[in-house]
Amino acid sequence: MAFEPVPLQPLERGYLRVLRIRSALGWLIALTVAVAVEVFLHWRTDISPGFVVGAVGLFGVVSIVFLVPRRWRRWGYAFTDRELHVAYGWFTRVYTVVPVSRVQHIDVSQGPIERSANVATLILHTAGTENSLVALSGISRKRAEHIRDVIRGRISEAPW
Repeated sequence: MAFEPVPLQPLERGYLRVLRIRSALGWLIALTVAVAVEVFLHWRTDISPGFVVGAVGLFGVVSIVFLVPRRWRRWGYAFTDRELHVAYGWFTRVYTVVPVSRVQHIDVSQGPIERSANVATLILHTAGTENSLVALSGISRKRAEHIRDVIRGRISEAPW
């Protein structure tokens, strides 16, 4: 029997903004370190001012403008009332299927950056030890709460 993947839905467009902001914050830290390195190198050697900072800044801009959207496009999900399908990955593709019957605990979280973009993260805790936590970021809060409520209803119907 061959595995037939379910058609996946893309993440919310607002999550692209979240990823860009997070990436920009990371590159801002890298840029701060680059300034410190450049000051040290300029003091010890005769390196041209702006060499290190310019390289880090260029990589940061390329990452934020080109690589982050590419990463965002590689995420997808589907909820079939019996299973949650989550796929992601650019170089290594990961496709996770979580049967609703395996879910033990459900969280919906939303940080300040996610709140500003109207997206949330659905976190499923499943039975088992390895890969027992599956997080789906970048869906609307309303959709995350709907999936949570459907799964909660299935869990309460399950016989123990």
